[in-house]
Amino acid sequence: MRLFLAKGREKSLLRRHPWVFSGAVQRIEGKALSGETIDIYDAQGKWLARGAYSPESQIRARVWTFQPDEEINIEFFIRRLQQAQSWRDWVAKRDGLDGYRLIAGESDGMPGITIDRFQNFLVLQLLSAGAEYQRAALITALQHCYPECAIYDRSDVAVRKKEGLPLAQGQVVGDLPPALLPITEHGMKLLVDIQQGHKTGFYLDQRDSRLAARNYSAGRRVLNCFSYTGAFAVSALMGGCTQVISVDTSQAALDIAKQNVELNQLDLSKAEFVRDDVFQLLRAYRTQGEKFDLIIMDPPKFVENKNQLAGACRGYKDINMLALQLLNPGGILLSFSCSGLMPTDLFQKILADAAVDAGRDVQFIEQYRQAADHPVIATYPEGLYLKGFACRVM
Repeated sequence: MRLFLAKGREKSLLRRHPWVFSGAVQRIEGKALSGETIDIYDAQGKWLARGAYSPESQIRARVWTFQPDEEINIEFFIRRLQQAQSWRDWVAKRDGLDGYRLIAGESDGMPGITIDRFQNFLVLQLLSAGAEYQRAALITALQHCYPECAIYDRSDVAVRKKEGLPLAQGQVVGDLPPALLPITEHGMKLLVDIQQGHKTGFYLDQRDSRLAARNYSAGRRVLNCFSYTGAFAVSALMGGCTQVISVDTSQAALDIAKQNVELNQLDLSKAEFVRDDVFQLLRAYRTQGEKFDLIIMDPPKFVENKNQLAGACRGYKDINMLALQLLNPGGILLSFSCSGLMPTDLFQKILADAAVDAGRDVQFIEQYRQAADHPVIATYPEGLYLKGFACRVM
């Protein structure tokens, strides 16, 4: 099958952006199954790329390769895996890791594919029609490169519906992962729930930010909002905080957070775990006159599409305003957004506006992004989704 772009719509592919949107398609010759490999041409018939066809998605094709002689087969995936692993080996050695992101989708030349490694378990998320179509080839390549690893599928994410795919989860190769699997990060041991946890079981992308929180924690009273399984809390305790309060709506996550503190042999009397809605609790703390020296604000994604951006801005502004009002002078707010549709400069402006509404003078002192095992290829800036700032209350 051949896909031809409308006149003038080849510019992004010439810059090696890996997506073709439905509005850029002039015509399609031949028939292809959802996810099948197709060749992409400009309006004059010049070959541009080879990609995966997705008839139900607004992203009509995702590019596998810009090399005309490169076929999409098991050997292709083996090459991509080996390229990705060479970088992760360096990151893992530097940071003392046995858990990391092995494949970060488009930025590793494997669009729609996420693979996280936790010890000897590989956790897949196949998020596009092309990724699903290539499932068998990918798994064969993984078994070739990682014969010692079990493979588990966590393709139970709503984005698959946009590709016309059902949700999928379960054992693929080897043993089932244990209920909780410990991994190591910057000297911490952290429990991962591969089968039932968020995403693939753990937020590997916040590794650098957790270390930053540790560096700010000495002698401080810490509030850890949207704490999930308490990795920020463990890091704060290792950094010498006087108290850390972790807040989440999930009791199961808070129970694991407590286990993480115990696993690292830290002082449990300095850790408190509160099941509550963060928005409501911050308002209650304000009324009660509670004060903190460090607040970590790491909420879930507030924006799934462009239509939700305005509402997300209001939510981010409100929650950060409340946090800034609870900080003592000299206190630090570590605030993050994992919404890919939220530009970094807009997020910084929201924090600045929140400071004005809170009546606090704030300095931006550090900036954060996803960890180094979540690279962003230069031709695909959308790969940069996590952004954060350290804000100091004057």
